[in-house]
Amino acid sequence: MIFKKVCEYAHILCDFAHTTQGNNIYLCPIMNKEGKILIVDDNEDVLFALHLLLEPHVEKVKVTTQPSRIEHFMKTFEPDIILLDMNFNRDAISGQEGFDCLEQILRIDAEAIVIFMTAYADTEKAVKAIKAGATDFVSKPWEKEKLLATLSSAFKLRESQRKVKQLKEQVSALSGQDEQMPEMIGKSPAMQEVFQMIHKLSETDANILILGENGTGKDLVARSLRYFSPRRERPFINIDLGSIPESLFESELFGHEKGAFTDARNAKAGRMESATGGTLFLDEIGNLSLSMQSKLLTAIERKEISRIASTKVLPIDVRLICATNANIRQMVDDGTFRQDLMYRINTIEIHIPPLRERGEDILLLAEYFMHRYVYKYKKNIKGITREAKQKLMKYAWPGNVRELQHAIERAVILSEGGWLVPSNFMLQPQQEKRSGLEEILDLEELKRRAIEKAMKRTEGNISQAAELLGITRYQLYRYLEKMSL
Repeated sequence: MIFKKVCEYAHILCDFAHTTQGNNIYLCPIMNKEGKILIVDDNEDVLFALHLLLEPHVEKVKVTTQPSRIEHFMKTFEPDIILLDMNFNRDAISGQEGFDCLEQILRIDAEAIVIFMTAYADTEKAVKAIKAGATDFVSKPWEKEKLLATLSSAFKLRESQRKVKQLKEQVSALSGQDEQMPEMIGKSPAMQEVFQMIHKLSETDANILILGENGTGKDLVARSLRYFSPRRERPFINIDLGSIPESLFESELFGHEKGAFTDARNAKAGRMESATGGTLFLDEIGNLSLSMQSKLLTAIERKEISRIASTKVLPIDVRLICATNANIRQMVDDGTFRQDLMYRINTIEIHIPPLRERGEDILLLAEYFMHRYVYKYKKNIKGITREAKQKLMKYAWPGNVRELQHAIERAVILSEGGWLVPSNFMLQPQQEKRSGLEEILDLEELKRRAIEKAMKRTEGNISQAAELLGITRYQLYRYLEKMSL
C-alpha cells in the first residue's frame, strides 16, 4: 500500500537521468548534490517519497510532519529551501495553515526560499502565495522533472542571495577605504630594498609577513602590496589583533550567527569572509592566542570557515598579509607561536627599518608632513630651520614615523613665525643622542630606560619583557602606550 502511494506521488523513484513518454524523451534536470531542503507535510507517504526522490540530488534532506517544528529546523538545520504543504489537520482545502507557516518563516528569515505544495491548486491561490512571499508553487502529485527544475532554480536564487549579501558586507567593510596609491617616502638604501621587494611581488599571490617596530609603516607596506597586486580591485580588509580582546578574536575573524552569544543580536560576517577574493591584513598577529592560531591555520589550509554557531561551511579565497613588531621566531622557540602557522604566513618576509636607521629620510618625511599640516591648518610657514633639522636628526625616534608625524603636526600648530625652530619640537630629551654618561634620578626616565632595555633585550617580545621587568603584560602595554614606545 505504501509503495503504491509512493509511486503515485513520485512516479519514478529510481535515479534515472531521463524518462520516456510515448516516443518523446524528457531530460531530467539533475542538480548538483549541494544545498539543504526541509520538507514539511502531514502525510508521511509524501515525505517518504520526496526524501527518496531528492536524496541523490541534494546535500541534506530533513522532513517533518509538524509545522510547529519549523522554527527549530530553521535555527539548527539552516535549510536553503523549505518545501511546505499548504494544508494540514486544521483545514484541508483553504491553505490558510500554509500561509500562517509562511508568515512565521519570513519573520525568522525575510529572504527564506519557500515553495508551497498542495493537492488543491488553482491560479488564485498561486498568485496569493507569491504575493505573500513564497518563491514558487507546485501541485500534487508532482511531475519529477518539473519539481527538480523548480528546486534547481530555487537553489540558484539562494546562491544569488548569498552573493548579494556577501557583496553588501564587503561594501560595508570597504566604506571609507582609501583606494589611492599609498604614499611611501624614502631614499635610504634600507627603504629602497623595501620598494624593490614590493615591485618584485606585484604579480604574485604569495602570503607575506611584514616585520618591524611600531610606527614604521607596516600598514602602508601592506596597502602597497595590495595596490600593486592582481587583487587590487578586490576588498582589502584589515584587523588589528592588538586592539581586540581575545574573547572577540574568533567572532572578528570568522563571524557569527544571530544569538551565538549574549550580544549577538544580528548575524555578522567575519573579516575572512568579507575579504574573499581580496586581501586580508592581520596586523600584530603575534597577539593571536594559540587556540586561535590553530583555527586560523585550519582556515588557511582548508580554505573554508564556519561562523560561530553555524554548521554551514563557507569557502574563502584570500591573500594573507600579516605584520608584527614581535620577534616571531623567538615566540616559536618559546612555544607561544605555532611553527606551522609561521611557515604558512611568511612565504615572503619584508623587514621595515626603524626611522633611526634611515638617515636623511627623517628630513624628507619632516618636509612632507610639514607641507601637509601647513595646508591643513592654513599656516604661513616656509620651512624648517637648520638648527631644528639638526635636532630632528639627533633624536632616536622610538615611535618611528608615527612619532615624527605627530611631532611635526604639533610644531606646525604651535608655530608663531614663518619657520619651524627647535623650540617648536617638544621631543623627549632623554631620547636625544648623548655624548657621555649622565646621572639620572628622574623616576619616569628610569622607568623608560628599563622598559627600552627590556624590549631591546627580548627583541620586542612583550611577554618576555614583562617577565624581565617583573610586571604583567597588561601593565607593560599601559607603560608603552603612555610613553609612546
